[in-house]
Amino acid sequence: MNLEAAMRLAIERSEAVKGTTYPNPPVGAVILDRDGEVAGVGATEPTGGPHAEVLALRRAGERAAGGTAVVTLEPCNHFGRTPPCVDALIAAGVSTVVYAVADPNPVAAGGAARLADNGIEVRAGVLADEVSGGPLREWLHKQRTGLPHVTWKFATSIDGRSAAADGSSQWITSEAARADVHRRRAVADAIIVGTGTVFADDPALTARTPDGTLLERQPLRVVVGRREIPQDAKVLNEDSRTMVIRTHDPHEVIRALSDRTDVFLEGGPTLAGAFLRAGVIDRILAYVAPILLGGPITAVDDVGVLSIAHAQRWRFDGIEPIGPDVRLSLVPN
Repeated sequence: MNLEAAMRLAIERSEAVKGTTYPNPPVGAVILDRDGEVAGVGATEPTGGPHAEVLALRRAGERAAGGTAVVTLEPCNHFGRTPPCVDALIAAGVSTVVYAVADPNPVAAGGAARLADNGIEVRAGVLADEVSGGPLREWLHKQRTGLPHVTWKFATSIDGRSAAADGSSQWITSEAARADVHRRRAVADAIIVGTGTVFADDPALTARTPDGTLLERQPLRVVVGRREIPQDAKVLNEDSRTMVIRTHDPHEVIRALSDRTDVFLEGGPTLAGAFLRAGVIDRILAYVAPILLGGPITAVDDVGVLSIAHAQRWRFDGIEPIGPDVRLSLVPN
């Protein structure tokens, strides 16, 4: 197996544990033996459990000696709840360590230098864009800013409508698109909506399978606004925890969620406009259906743009068909 193929396997494993490792990053690791064959694979376990490299080394056993470790993140070089991963790699006798992204945390950084000082060949940057824009996107943002990464997620018709003129919106997108949303909800830390959405749609804001069964992991449900919501609202049921934040200030909302890493904004057009005007959205995830609705109900209200010269500029970092729909991923330009 070549290094890029091994890194893609590590990325696959890291994606599988995303949402379960907080506050540690979701990391994947692959150990190749001397002949380049996969000897062990691992991904970070929940807090207090072994990191990806340690699990992969355990599974590789003696085959790790003289082999290559391929890791999505630079191996850590500090004692936390577990010993440094660099110690395990040195003790296993690997000859080479390949990683995608350097660790930005000054407490944990320095692993590459320590490995090199012990005679281990180190190679950095393999598939770095795929890792930094994939499983480590939100964690890296949190390390850089100290704030959660906010994704505005919405479903829309091809003409930008989030509902028909009578207010009906179930369902604009296909079952395949909705299943993708629920999978993403299950790895998110929180979902934000406004009180207007609670009154209009009475959403449960849970992560579910297509038949309605609750998935094992559920995000924190966050309701923003000053109006009291009904006690029998679905968002207050026992399927998950709920936080109500009495404010219209997006910055206050983000600060209240500063202990989270991956946050979804799923509110209506008014809340989306407020968050866009405040500049606190880090990614847009739009599910676009090939239907036309017309009418007055758009995906977003006022974003503070008075002329085309002042338009908010975003760029695509992902375009993917999902069933009959398209999922667009955009980041600030």
